[in-house]
Amino acid sequence: MPEANNPKSLRLAVAQTPVRDDPRDIEALRQSGREVRALMRDASAQGARVVHFPEGAICFPDKLVLSVGGPETVGPADWDRCQWPVLQTELAVVAELARELRLWTVIASAHRLTGPNRPHNSLYVISDRGEVVTRYDERRLSKTKVSYMYSPGTAPVTFDVDGVRFGCLLGMEIHYPELFAEYEKLNVDCVLFSTTGVSPGNAAAQAQGHAAVNSYWVSFSVPAQHSATAPSGIVAPNGDWLERCSADGSSSVAVVDLDDSSEAAAESVTHARPWRREARAGIHTERQVIDPRSEDRTAAF
Repeated sequence: MPEANNPKSLRLAVAQTPVRDDPRDIEALRQSGREVRALMRDASAQGARVVHFPEGAICFPDKLVLSVGGPETVGPADWDRCQWPVLQTELAVVAELARELRLWTVIASAHRLTGPNRPHNSLYVISDRGEVVTRYDERRLSKTKVSYMYSPGTAPVTFDVDGVRFGCLLGMEIHYPELFAEYEKLNVDCVLFSTTGVSPGNAAAQAQGHAAVNSYWVSFSVPAQHSATAPSGIVAPNGDWLERCSADGSSSVAVVDLDDSSEAAAESVTHARPWRREARAGIHTERQVIDPRSEDRTAAF
């Protein structure tokens, strides 16, 4: 969307679902899968091309549930307690529905690695053909996550749908503006940020700031449990919320057209973002002057 003469538009749905925290609970995993797929159908019925889910959409494993010293003490996670076959089955059915609906689906999950390595905390990008085309692994983990639970990721990830470029962030990464700036340099039009909370009101405010500073869209997806404080929603490049999910704790989707010619985006995309790039490229350095009255900071009026 930085190219003003090449307008793009795509309909995006952001979801909020109840997040469950016990990966040993087979029925809970299956219920989460059913709820995810119901929201996929809702998003598709509203014409969405992409749907974006929160961290832990199928399950966000509790540190005490997995801890070898739990439930009283946090310690190294025993991932053998996770019902991996059930989790993988639910994700496979999600991918099949994405193919049936022709709906790109971005959904979080633990991604199992070769033992004894800990899994990644990840966002799977499933295409409208039902294929995992890429995966983002959280890079800036919380202290507990990196100490006891997950292996950190190593790189940003982008993907394109109908000419619109997306970037992915996850978990605690709302607190790292350099990650959002990195995606601006990678020419993304929208960052998909999934979390389980991180003081959701605080995180929502930061999402607005990152959108405005970088002049791109930000999709903010959180569990339904946090909706009274900060429901899921989509922020325009000018920093305004365009649409948000319900605030009553229920599962829902909010749908927005990412349209760079819209009132909420045009000024930021056409003027603010290109000018900031020009400024960072050195235009101010080129126009600095040598003047004694500039160098003397005690010079009076």
